[in-house]
Amino acid sequence: MENPILYRRRIIPEECILLKDDVITFCNEDRIVTTWHALHPKKDLHHGSSCYFLKEGFKVSKFCREDGSLLYWYCDIVDFNYTPDTNTMIVTDLLADVIIYPDGFVKVVDLDELVTALESCSISLDTLKSSLMRLDRLLNIIYSGSFEELKSYIDC
Repeated sequence: MENPILYRRRIIPEECILLKDDVITFCNEDRIVTTWHALHPKKDLHHGSSCYFLKEGFKVSKFCREDGSLLYWYCDIVDFNYTPDTNTMIVTDLLADVIIYPDGFVKVVDLDELVTALESCSISLDTLKSSLMRLDRLLNIIYSGSFEELKSYIDC
């Protein structure tokens, strides 16, 4: 696969943004690795790197402070829609997220947004099920001690 043009689609709030400043550092049929600066800079978040695991349905990001130190790992449950004709990939955030702090504390967030999206018909029941199955797979990787392998693809 040639480096695709990446878009981030969110369900809540509904938006689709061209990730024009993301730099793809690696791309194959299994993974895309990017580096980026925060779209909406926060107090501590400055830049990071992400690995899109295309077959697994999640994205693992290393969030860094301005000095390059680790803020935390942020894992998005996502769906990928690649259009070869335009070489574009829309990455849809399926709402459930996992944050892993430097001390190893794991926090699952935004599950309430899945219910909100289902109730407002922004997602289907099948999408809800898919999101939860991917979340379960990711949590099993984290809790089994295998998250180090996922992190190994990412640099800041």
